[in-house]
Amino acid sequence: MTPTKSRPIPALSAVAAVLLAVAGCADPEAAGAPGGTSASAEPAANGVVYNLAPEQNRIRTEKDAVLAAQVPADIAEDGKLTVAVSPFATPLSVYATDDKTVIGNETDIAQLVADKLGLELDLQATSWENWPLKTQSGDFEAVFSNVGINADRVQLFDFAPYRAAFMAFEARRDSDLVVDGSADISGKKVAVGSGTNQEKILLAWNEELEDAGESPAELQYYGNDADTILALSSGRLDLNLSPYPSASYRENTRDDLKIVGRVNAGWPSETLVAATTLRGNGLVEPIAGAIDSVIEDGSYAKVLERWGLTDEAIPGSDVVNAANFGK
Repeated sequence: MTPTKSRPIPALSAVAAVLLAVAGCADPEAAGAPGGTSASAEPAANGVVYNLAPEQNRIRTEKDAVLAAQVPADIAEDGKLTVAVSPFATPLSVYATDDKTVIGNETDIAQLVADKLGLELDLQATSWENWPLKTQSGDFEAVFSNVGINADRVQLFDFAPYRAAFMAFEARRDSDLVVDGSADISGKKVAVGSGTNQEKILLAWNEELEDAGESPAELQYYGNDADTILALSSGRLDLNLSPYPSASYRENTRDDLKIVGRVNAGWPSETLVAATTLRGNGLVEPIAGAIDSVIEDGSYAKVLERWGLTDEAIPGSDVVNAANFGK
């Protein structure tokens, strides 16, 4: 990987940052309670034993002195990498069965990066809408929270990709629906989160349907994921569009739901999930280098396998910023 440098620019307003938090993105939705799964649980349908206990025994890796030396002095000074996560989506990040320890794929990837940079991981749980402002203010040095790269965000932040970004259509296990495009949701009741990238995709698909003279999908908005899944499993909804990792977790740990379609979170283009840092502060380059290093040493693959996300692996991490976005 060849790091791409960018010059610092003044941060935009807090209002702009908050608006970006709900713009098109690969954002998580609440995935409900862990359900008591622990390290001793039986394997799920995909063969994964989801350890949702506070005792994680995380996969670790070794410090890379060259990468550690690249961390900006003001960030390395306290010996910590302060990382924001939104613990509301299994298996991305969620509270463990003790209701206080933050665990999940995002925290494990962040741990590997901190290890490579020779820093102690300082996890900070936050709501999804708060990470942009707090990253701008310096409260968070990096964000590992299923953040997707988009044109608006690169004006404020730099990105080091670490996972593919997909959304999944979920249906009842007895459904015969298959979703490959807008025609497949015509007239269907579809659950979606307000202000999410899922909503953006569905609104665009409904526009396609209306332009073709077909009935649009009936979008249903719920305040939390538990209500959404209850409505779906009871037959009051035909489909739910949610982040693929959460949908996959449910497909493999429940007997009443399945995935019936998948779409890139950046539709009609493609995007990736990335570690997010303040634009131009110099941290994204060593983070991207650390991601490349853990991909090479195999610890990255072990983390994805641990959380059932192997099919979202990427081959390397190239810095994405305002200068090279879309090129």
